[in-house]
Formats: sequence, structure tokens, C-alpha cells
Amino acid sequence: MADASDTPTGRDYRETVFLPETPFPMRGGLPQKEPAIIEAWGDLYSALRKQRQAEGAPLYVLHDGPPYANGDIHIGHALNKTLKDFVVRSRFLLGHDVDYVPGWDCHGLPIEWKIEERYRAQGRRKDEVSKAEFRQACREYAAGWIDVQRDQFKRLGVLGDWDHRYATMDFTTEAAIVAEFHKFKNSGQLYRGSKPVMWSPVERTALADAEIEYHDHVSPTVWVKFPVTGATDDHPDDLLAFRHATPSVVIWTTTPWTIPANRAISYGPEIAYGLYEVTAMETGLEFEPWAKPGDRLIVADKLAGDVFKAAKIATWTRIDDLNPSGLECAHPLAQLSPGYGFSVPLLAGDHVTDDAGTGFVHTAPGHGADDFEVWKAHGHHEVPDTVDPDGAYYDHVPLFAGLKVLETEGKKTGKFGPANPAVIDKLIEAGALLARGRMEHSYPHSWRSKAPIIFRNTPQWFIRMDAPLEDDGTLRERALEAIDKTDFHPEAGRNRIRSMVEGRPDWLISRQRAWGTPLAMFVDKQTGQPLIDAEVDARITAAVAEGGADAWFTRPDADFLGAHDPARYEKIEDILDVWFDSGCTHAFTLEVRDPAHGYTGDRPSHWPADLYLEGSDQHRGWFQSNLLEGAGTRGRAPYEAVLTHGFTQDENGEKMSKSRGNTTDPAVVIKESGADILRLWVALVDYAEDQRIGKQILQTTVDAYRKLRNTVRYLLGALVGFDEEERLPLDQMPPLERFILHRLWELDRDVRKAYAEYRFQDVVRPVLEFCSNDLSALYFDIRKDSLYCDRPDAIRRRAARTVMHEVFLRLTAWLAPLTPFTMEEAWGTRYPEGGSNCARVIPETPDSWRNRDEADRWLGVQAVLEIVNESLEAARREKTIGGALDAWPVVTGPLEAFAAFEGLDAAEVFRTSGAELVVGGDAVAVAVEVRLAAHPKCARSWRRVPDVGSDPAYPELSARDADAVRWWDTQRG
Repeated sequence: MADASDTPTGRDYRETVFLPETPFPMRGGLPQKEPAIIEAWGDLYSALRKQRQAEGAPLYVLHDGPPYANGDIHIGHALNKTLKDFVVRSRFLLGHDVDYVPGWDCHGLPIEWKIEERYRAQGRRKDEVSKAEFRQACREYAAGWIDVQRDQFKRLGVLGDWDHRYATMDFTTEAAIVAEFHKFKNSGQLYRGSKPVMWSPVERTALADAEIEYHDHVSPTVWVKFPVTGATDDHPDDLLAFRHATPSVVIWTTTPWTIPANRAISYGPEIAYGLYEVTAMETGLEFEPWAKPGDRLIVADKLAGDVFKAAKIATWTRIDDLNPSGLECAHPLAQLSPGYGFSVPLLAGDHVTDDAGTGFVHTAPGHGADDFEVWKAHGHHEVPDTVDPDGAYYDHVPLFAGLKVLETEGKKTGKFGPANPAVIDKLIEAGALLARGRMEHSYPHSWRSKAPIIFRNTPQWFIRMDAPLEDDGTLRERALEAIDKTDFHPEAGRNRIRSMVEGRPDWLISRQRAWGTPLAMFVDKQTGQPLIDAEVDARITAAVAEGGADAWFTRPDADFLGAHDPARYEKIEDILDVWFDSGCTHAFTLEVRDPAHGYTGDRPSHWPADLYLEGSDQHRGWFQSNLLEGAGTRGRAPYEAVLTHGFTQDENGEKMSKSRGNTTDPAVVIKESGADILRLWVALVDYAEDQRIGKQILQTTVDAYRKLRNTVRYLLGALVGFDEEERLPLDQMPPLERFILHRLWELDRDVRKAYAEYRFQDVVRPVLEFCSNDLSALYFDIRKDSLYCDRPDAIRRRAARTVMHEVFLRLTAWLAPLTPFTMEEAWGTRYPEGGSNCARVIPETPDSWRNRDEADRWLGVQAVLEIVNESLEAARREKTIGGALDAWPVVTGPLEAFAAFEGLDAAEVFRTSGAELVVGGDAVAVAVEVRLAAHPKCARSWRRVPDVGSDPAYPELSARDADAVRWWDTQRG
């Protein structure tokens, strides 16, 4: 452009150049600007709903899976809520009315733990605090964190019906959950069963599958001998002969503490077993082995060598085949206490394998699901209660009363208690231990306390998965049918949740805690069956709606039972599994606002929801609990589609952990860089897989953001003063503008489809490439000369500004869901009175912009341009030229290489002062000779062209520039 040093007359032509002007700064300053934009938005969500409803827009429903009201949000929360906001904003952008009510999960153990810690710090035990006081403390704690998290989500830019948020602890919500529970009770799907459940001694409650996580754990292992005391006639006559040692069935277990609960031994009907006699022990050992020559042991043939190696047995003899069917054994502790003087039968079980162990499974029906099932299948009904809620042996357990399996208090919480070593010592004393060891294996832990769990027989309430329902189907069948009818994003989610539902046990819904929604029902003491009485149910739900779940615990039974005799009924005070709570959210958040169910307000929703969106772990959590609740009460899933995202890792692909110091705090990112940077990171990743984040990755995101921001900034500067009178019709557009309009048509098609299919990465990445490749590297660079130096009414300049106007309208719309703050700032800069950018829909893109011929043409042009640019850059490095305008390249190549340039000015495309295209005889490749432009330099545009000085009034300028300056001078009198 003009430089005073190049103007002999001394006139400074810079003032005549139409340089971009905009108050939109290069630096975002997002941490300071975003809060002001949020304040200016006000209740933007409600305003958008009102606007769309006035327009008669179709309704779209995204149902929020509730985060837990405990602690500041972490990067996983930020990812999840940002993805949901992408959905909400993109649906508004596509012209929908969008229902999205954020919610919180408030009941359950994590909050109970926090309140218990608070009381302990005050020197008070939980059992010294009334249930009402404890529950109130939990309620206040959760309410405080709801306020904190709500503000943090708003700071991310998340739109939603915040003023009507739902929380599982609201009184009306608790009443609705009770009402949903009553539907299961009254339909016969509910039952009380005594069976082994996963139990947390540390938390003193049963746990569901979704509350379990697996960690490596070191357990003691023992090989235990059960002496055979009886056999059926089909066994060898001398099996129990006095001249031989009594044979023993050998079991192996990683839970020695369950030996007192043993009632049977399971074997595999298809497994080959043998009777073995020990002939010699290993020598040179530092301890005396527990086996000795002459011992007779019964094990699976495949595993005999492993067992004998563990027992330090050097040699052995296989005496005979052995069929375990019909054998009976003594309990290994029978010699030490008459309490173990019962017979231990051998039971056939399909769960037994010879992959590891001994081929026999020690069966404690109170402490294992398979153990329980095989025990019941063989006609046994009594299941011993061995361990209390604290994980300690009951007083009636011989030899071990009061000993704990796991420590539940103090610094050793979650570590093994004295039970295992005590049992092992007694086995040694009884001569029943064959070998011992240690094994590291994956073991279930509570995801809240991080402590190991045990299997413990307790009376609990379950929902049947396989009982026939009114339509002759079962809950499992209904759920599987619903899965088949649901759309999954990604599709792999379908098989994941299907396999879980196919194999899951009955739904355990009761918990022995204080903070939650109760199983508010009465049970007939004589029949053991729940009371089914609609009037009683109505009184219960009314009381809970008025006074919360506390009403169930504090009001007398007679208030609910009416004419029923309170003495005849047991009041159930267990609380519901928190997954049942959140599994009901569709009922009290969506269905109650469905016009099909009589709703007439201004916040309509519909049931089922269009979409549920959560992490992939929710296939066994919230997705499944909603599926089962909906299928059990309404015959289908409460959602049409499910979208899942992966988990966020650090830059090295490692799991984030505060102890490792590798976490990324969203609050810190927002404070340092702004929420739009975090949102852009979410948009750029493949959310369906696990994602990575860290300083280096965020810096890459910042670089991408700068490209978007600078593109918008350039457009704003270039479009100053543009109005509809300047617009140029399509039929007058030059080829380059037709190509950019075609690219807008392509992108508009792809962006709409990507948003509709939740492929946010396929919105931002093509748009970024468009900004970098089509705009910055091609269009802006070519049209810079025209924008700056053509007179304002020139056709070429009008065409460029018309197209840039269309680009601006679409970029600010396409990116509004992803980087709403920046696009709002850009829109407001250009249209201060234009309302919120968030209220717009994507402008309609005329089909007439589609132009495949121009797209093909510019592919050819850019192929040649790339070669020319490389040659120009080489000439710059060699200082042959100072810049591209010093050059006059001669480009030689085959005719077909230049066909695309028909009707184009090659020099304009190359950004040089001139250019020649020479069809070279037999040339098959394009070659470039960079020559110097042998013409005077225009003092305004710096182009070296033949017509510089052709206008006597402006001898330093080219004809084009002289005309523009004359126009400029005329406008200023």
C-alpha cells in the first residue's frame, strides 16, 4: 500500500486507502468480557423459548442427567454440560423451541459422608443425632452446592431453565418418586428377598452395580481340606476304609473369612476329578508343610499339579477316578466347635470351572450370588446370617464372634480386619489348611468410599426383571425391546447397554441409610406382602409433597393407614437406591409438562425426551435406571435417542487425579483464557472417545480460536458501512465470488446436518479449514487489493463486500452454539441494535449458490497457485524480489493446466503486478520463472503496472488508483 517515501510529490496516499476499521479487538479478553455478556443476556433461555413458541417452532426436548450436588465442577462436568449446551443452542439455531431443565441428584452416601464428618469434627456420632436433624443438615449442604454449581455452569455459558431447575430432594420431587415406587409395588413387580448383595461395611449399606468400581486388590488365598464323611454306594468300597487316611475335598478361596458361612461344596458335572495320595513332600523348606505323605486329596485332574505345587507336595499317586456326586463332607472347623458339626454336601453347579483353583467351589450361600443360587436350586432354604452391617461376625458365629472382615473406622478404614487371619489360624489348628498364599486381583470397591465391599446376605427389596407383566412380557423383555427402538450415538452404545440388561440380576432398590427418598409403604406382618391401597398411597404422597420425605419418618402410622390397624403392619424405613431416584426424573420433569397430559403453561415439554446425553458409564447407571423405570411403568424408554461421551484424560492419556497433580480445573481455564476456549476444546475433540486436555492442548485450542477471531475481525473491518444498496446480484458476481458462495452453500448443508446428528467436531473443523484455506489464504488475500484500493462503487469491490457480508452472517450463526461469547461480541459490534446473536436461526442459503463448475475451476487454479507461491517464496528468500508485487511470473505448462484460468486475471490470483501463462509445447508439468515487474511502482497500491502515470493529475498512480483517489477527493470537496 501507499508509503510516503515512495511518493515524489510528497502526498501521503494512505488516507485514501480503504483499510479495514473495527473496534473488535484482536485479543479476545474473554475472562473480562464474558461475564458482561452473560449479564446482558439476562434470562436469554426464557426469551428464546418465548420467541420460538410465538413463531410456532417445533419442540425439542433434551433431558438433563443430574450431576451430584457435592463439590465444585470438574473438567468432566464442563465437558458434559458444554455438550448439552451445544445441543440446546444448535437446536435453537435450527429453528426449534428447546426444553432443557438442569437438575441435581441430591440424595445418597457422598453427602451423608460429608455430614457425618462434620458431626465427628464436633465430637458427635451419627447415632447421637436425630434423623430429622441429620436429614436437614444433608438438605442444606446439597442446596449450597446446587447454588455453587449453577453459577459455575452459567459461567460456562450454559443456557437452561435455571429458575425452574429440578432437584431430587425437593418435596414435590420426593413425592413423585414415591408415587413411581408405588407403581412398581402395586403392579406386583416388587418383592422382598433375602439374598447376597454387594454390601459396604464402611458405609453400612447395600450397593447396586452402578455404585461399584473395580481396583487391584491383594487378598489372602487358602487351600482348605473338607474331610469326606459319607459317600453313596456307587463310590469305591474302600474310599472311607480305616486303613487309608480319610480323603478330603480341597477347595480354594480368596475370602477365608467366609469359611464359617460354608454350607456346601460345588463341583462341575463335566469336570474330571481324581483321588490322589501324597507320596513325598518337598525338602529343604524353611517351614513344615501342612500336607504329609499318605494324605488323600480330591481335586480336578487338570488342576492337580497346581494344587500340589502350592502345598509343596513333591510326588503323588493318582488312585482312581472320583465322581463328587453323592459325597458328604465335614466342615473343616467341626473339630473345634460343635457349631460346625453339620454335614457339607457336594452340589452340582454350572458355575464351576477347572480354569483355576481346585475344580471345587467353597459355597457360602450368604456371601455369593452363585453360591446362593446353587444352594437354592438343590432345595435348601435356610441361608445363614454370618456378618452384621458393620462387616463383623454376629455373636452366634462360633469361634469368631465380633471379629471384623474390614476395618470401618480410623486410618485403617477399608483395610482387612482380624477375621481372615483368625480363620486361617483356626484352620491350621484344626489341621484343615493345605496351603496359603496371596493374590492380586481386580476386586469390587465402593465408588464413593473407595473401600472394598463384601457379599452379604440381607433382606432387601427388589424389582423383578423376569416376572410376567400385564402384557405377558417381562421388564427385561420390555427394556430390550426399547433398546432396539432407541437411536444411539455412537451406535456401539446399543450393544453395551443391551448386554448389561440381558445379564443383569433383579433390580436391588433398597438401602439402609438416612438421606434419601423412603420406600414409603406398609407390609402386612402376617403375609409379608406390601399393602396395596390407593387411598393409603395418596395420603403418603400428599404428606411427602407437603413436608418432604421427613414426613414418612416423623408422622404416626395412623395418619397414613386410615382404617387399617397399625399394629398389623410393618412400616418400611429403608430408602430408595439413588439410581431409582434419578431414574424417575423423566416423570417429574418432562411428563408433568407435556400438553398431552394436560399441561397448559408456557414451559411445555414432551414425553419421551428427544435425547439423553451423558458419559459412557451411564449405560449401567442413569440411562439404564431410566430405561427400567420407564419400561416398568410406561412400557417403553423415556427417550428416543441416547448420546454418550468418553472421559477426559491428561495430555499423556493418563487418568486425572488430584494426588498426581494432573487435573485441569475448568475454573482456572475460564479465568485465564475464557469459557469460549474451553468450549472450543470440547467442539474440537471426538467426544465419543476419551479426550485429552492440558496446557499444550489448550494452547493449540487458543491458536485455533485466534484464527476464528481474526477471520471475524477482518470481516467486520472490511464490511464497515456496507448496506443493501451496495449488494451485487449473483449474475454480476466474478468467478471468485461465485466459488466462495458455493463453498458457503456446501458448508451450510454440512453444518446443518452435523448439528442435527450431534457431530460438533464436523461443524468446527470444516469451518476452521474454510477460514484458513478458502478465506485467509485465498479469498481475503486476493481481494485485499480490491477492498483497499478500488473505488467503493466498483463492481469487484461491491461483489467482495456482498460475499463477505454473507460469510459474516453464516459464520456468526454457525459458530454461535460453540463459541457464543465471541460470536455475540462480533454480532453486537456490527449490529448494536440487532438483538442477540443467539436468537438467530441459520440464514437460508439459496440453492442458486451451488456451483460445481466453479468449485472444479478453483481446484485447478489452486493447484497452479501453489506452485507459483512456492516459486515466489524462493525468490523472496534469494532477495530476487522484495514482495509479490515486485514480481511478474511467467508460468509455463500444458494447456489443460491453464484451462481453469479462462476469464480470470492471473496476476490478481497470484497477487503479483502481472503474470503470463505460457502453454509450453510438450510440457507436462507447470514451471515458473519469477521475473521482475519492469514498470513504475504505484505510490498507492504498490503495483508495478504499465499504466502508472497515465493520468496527468496523479502521475504517481496507476489508472485504477488515480480513478479511486479522484473519487475520494471529490467526496471530500
